Amino acid sequence: MRLAAIGIVVVGIAGTSLWGGSGRTRQAQQADFHWRGALAAGKTLTIRGVNGSIRALPGSGGEAEVTAVKHGRRSDPDEVEIQVVPSEDGVTICAVYPAPRHRGANECLAGGRGENNTENNDVEVEFTAHVPAGVNLVANTVSGDVTADSLGANVRAHTVNGDVEVSTRGYAEGSSVNGSIRAAMGRADWTGGLEFNTVNGGITVAFPAGLGASIEAKTVNGDLESDFPLTVQGRFSRRTFRGTVGNGGRDLTLSTVNGSIKLVKAP
Repeated sequence: MRLAAIGIVVVGIAGTSLWGGSGRTRQAQQADFHWRGALAAGKTLTIRGVNGSIRALPGSGGEAEVTAVKHGRRSDPDEVEIQVVPSEDGVTICAVYPAPRHRGANECLAGGRGENNTENNDVEVEFTAHVPAGVNLVANTVSGDVTADSLGANVRAHTVNGDVEVSTRGYAEGSSVNGSIRAAMGRADWTGGLEFNTVNGGITVAFPAGLGASIEAKTVNGDLESDFPLTVQGRFSRRTFRGTVGNGGRDLTLSTVNGSIKLVKAP
């Protein structure tokens, strides 16, 4: 299936170089990126960054829109290219950094795949996306927060150093290493399993009433709390839980080391 009416507009704005006194370097440059294109319900918008946050908001009509702002202090923002890759499943947009020496070229492939290694590059790329109702979102970065607010379909959000915060009428999945995870879902009929994982941070997930899932939850330094009645399998612990909510069924895994885990009922 060919994606209709995909347009790419890239605007580069070179920042003014200012030089100060002894020992000072050039101030940050900025460059803007803008893309707009039609995406049908059920397709996926994938955004892959490295340094910088990703923010997603509801879109109107059948067009998705993505903008990005690049900032750099020591490194040149113009060296980081924003690439757009359409596919049968949707559209992937990546911040592609210069590859380190003795490494292969970085690349942006459909679904967010491809190498994207960096070395001593401090350019931050801040993405903002407007996602139409019915379009799924996959948002991945390394250093930065991932926020998806009031979306209309499924969301998968991943970072390493940053928080994940998602609210959607679909279902969600999230992970971090150094950051908290907060997610509110409007549906609980996912297939397979969902995972919410971090190391340093708490996990709070809101589900609609009538949730049925097989749950495995674990924390080392924190507590487990649930608004839903839990049926325990094996020994009960305030820090480790294995059991079911409702009639069980689909898998739900939640784990952290330093932080509490909370299952709450969505309003």
